[in-house]
Amino acid sequence: MIDKIDKPRRGQRLNPIWRAVVEIVFIVFLFYSNLLMGEFTASAGHGKSFSFALHDIFTPVNFAIACISALIGHVVFEFLRRRL
Repeated sequence: MIDKIDKPRRGQRLNPIWRAVVEIVFIVFLFYSNLLMGEFTASAGHGKSFSFALHDIFTPVNFAIACISALIGHVVFEFLRRRL
């Protein structure tokens, strides 16, 4: 009986904290993938490589922007989720 109580059931909703973490990480992933596409396209000139584009986008400023944007996005999605 104890095993059934401790194990989460399949299809059970995520804990709100885990859902927030997953949403924020996904938004950060989308931010960086968008930056990488733009930077790689812009830096695809002669002598520039994929590693150069990666090095150029992973900066503390970009990380701060990604985290702030992800938090704002999460708040907006939660507002819309509760509102609709």
